[in-house]
Amino acid sequence: MAGRFEGLTDLEWKLFDDVFPQGPSKRGKGMPHAPYRHVLNSLLYILITGCRWCDLPKGDMWASKSSSHRWLKRWRTDGTFEHLKARVLAIRVASSLRLIADERGLINWDFGAVDGSFSPWQGRR
Repeated sequence: MAGRFEGLTDLEWKLFDDVFPQGPSKRGKGMPHAPYRHVLNSLLYILITGCRWCDLPKGDMWASKSSSHRWLKRWRTDGTFEHLKARVLAIRVASSLRLIADERGLINWDFGAVDGSFSPWQGRR
């Protein structure tokens, strides 16, 4: 079913595992780092389902909305997010992921769409 995501399988995670450092740097105080796999699960859930940050599922395989958003901002700044996108779109590296997504009917390669329902410009003149 399109628009549904239940988390990365072990095979799918292997495509991204080497992008992230093996052990996050130690922080002095506060909460420990969320596992990168949980953060990526949460970000992919947002991108695939189109839900709001506050509607992220809670559980063992998901990161919190604040942690996910913080990592997204960091990864966009340092280039990690572009590297992840390139992994998904690269023919050689992500062919198995594309095959899995195609088999599940999650990707329609015929067109792209942009949803502007949350645009701040809606209704302005």
